[in-house]
Amino acid sequence: MPNVNDMRWFKLQFHQKIDAALQGTPFTIDFMTALACQESGEVWPILRKKDLSLDRIVELCVGDTFDGRSAFPRSRAELESVPNGKRMFQIAREALVDMAQFINGYKEVAKKPNKFCHGFGVFQYDIQFFRNEDPDYFLERRYTNFEASLQKALGELRNATKKLHLENKPKLSDLEMTYVAIAYNTGGFKPALGLRQGHKSDDGKFYGENIFSFIGQSKTATLDGQTTTGTAPTVTPAGARFEVTSSDPLRLRKEAFKDPNNPESNVRVKLPHGHIVRAVATQPINGFLEVETSFAGETIRGFASAQFLKPV
Repeated sequence: MPNVNDMRWFKLQFHQKIDAALQGTPFTIDFMTALACQESGEVWPILRKKDLSLDRIVELCVGDTFDGRSAFPRSRAELESVPNGKRMFQIAREALVDMAQFINGYKEVAKKPNKFCHGFGVFQYDIQFFRNEDPDYFLERRYTNFEASLQKALGELRNATKKLHLENKPKLSDLEMTYVAIAYNTGGFKPALGLRQGHKSDDGKFYGENIFSFIGQSKTATLDGQTTTGTAPTVTPAGARFEVTSSDPLRLRKEAFKDPNNPESNVRVKLPHGHIVRAVATQPINGFLEVETSFAGETIRGFASAQFLKPV
């Protein structure tokens, strides 16, 4: 799991290219950093600590070998059955073997001769698009170039904003950008499910929950002497950071009490699982801890049930 130091490294390496590409878009560098954490964060945070060039790190940002997918290709045979499929398999297979030399989690799967990568580039463009959308992107290994991967991701994100009818908004809140990311991952968005959509990781968190949490963390990964896009939350510097652990959205209340006859009576907002807050007070009141956080583009203070807050 990428941490704040990993995010700071990512910004140091790529913020100029990202800032230039984001001109005229509603997205922020904090959001793009969060997306990179979610899509290839099991790879580049490890590779950055190896004796590798930046170009080599980007080249090795591949992944996803899961079986049981419904999208093309569901097997090596299905991939090799389409035009240039055998060549594509060799590229995807070699990408897996090369990356697995450095990433322990892929070493065993790389030993299986029919296994190959499905996701390519820092922002993980899926091999399902090889057949009909953009075969040359894969065959020419354009994903090994950071700018090419970034532009491909922005194109998909623009399509996602249209699906959510957000294409005419010059700015998006953190929550809206998370919804766009869910559409980027799944092809759509179901409002009734909130952040609990997209790929579900081994720790039980959904893609949307992880992205939203990563955005909040990314805002704290500031660059000395550099300006990052987006505004970091105004919080108490000395306050401890906590993560929301409740499976249902956690109510952030105006006061430190809950009316048993009307549980929604003093609720400011509802914070999703995995959301990061910072303590304002050191001791709970009536079981509620006063915290401050950034939510939907605003800094909000209130009281949250301490039993659903885990120290970060």
